[in-house]
Amino acid sequence: MGRFMFKSFLRRFAVAALFTGLLAGVTAQAQMTVPFVKKNIYSDTANARMDISAAVKKAKAERKRVILDFGGNWCGDCQVLDYYMQDNVNAQLLAKHFVVVHVDIGRFDRNVDVAKQYKVPIEKGVPALAVLDSNGALLYSQANKEFENMRNMRSSDVTEFLNHWKSKS
Repeated sequence: MGRFMFKSFLRRFAVAALFTGLLAGVTAQAQMTVPFVKKNIYSDTANARMDISAAVKKAKAERKRVILDFGGNWCGDCQVLDYYMQDNVNAQLLAKHFVVVHVDIGRFDRNVDVAKQYKVPIEKGVPALAVLDSNGALLYSQANKEFENMRNMRSSDVTEFLNHWKSKS
């Protein structure tokens, strides 16, 4: 009887350990794809035009491109994009090839003119990106909500975008 109880205990323990391991794996996967801490990414007191001008000067001096990231701190997909940008591979690509400017759109009532200037239809959703060359000329503007649904995308999607638009220097 004692032997049977011990085997039964081992079976239950193994099932519990397996379940806990699977649950931990699911939790780890969720942690990798969804940020838990809301960050203040977009400053509501920044002057977007001055920040862009400074970024273009820096990009020209460093032979980089500029990424304009239009969004709001309330936007979960914007938070996920920022989280993916902090991923090691993406952070290295950004540091080597880009100067990033976060442009606060408020509740779609701030820097709307800046978004229009760079042909970024923020009314379709955010985050929305534009890429400028080192002289400030528009190379790309997100017109089809490419990153608007970041919560269903992967860090590798950001990597692919960065590799496509990185400076060639």
